[in-house]
Amino acid sequence: EQENPHCFDDPKATFIDIYMKSGLYITEIVKRLYRSKGLKKKYPNEKERLKIIFEKQVFGLAPTEIIYKIATNYIFGFIKNNNINIKKDHFKMLDALPYAQNKEKKSLEEKLDEIFK
Repeated sequence: EQENPHCFDDPKATFIDIYMKSGLYITEIVKRLYRSKGLKKKYPNEKERLKIIFEKQVFGLAPTEIIYKIATNYIFGFIKNNNINIKKDHFKMLDALPYAQNKEKKSLEEKLDEIFK
């Protein structure tokens, strides 16, 4: 944010946590995107803004099933109470570490392209 102060105002900007543990990092990103003046101006409807954020801007990978469940429950917990239908396709269970360390045939970038198309 210090290097690019308007990064949260750009509806085309994307953010990823390649090793989610609690979901806190993604939740903080969602808060900043949701509160940004740029996104509020472009998407004044709060539910539409949340859909755009979750379905086009934030991504996450969790290394295990239990961590995936903990993180996604934390990230999407408040949405359940607000009757917002949001796809959760941008959150996957995958241990990204071997790809980041080049221990797999595919690079992390190739793997991300594969799973998020």
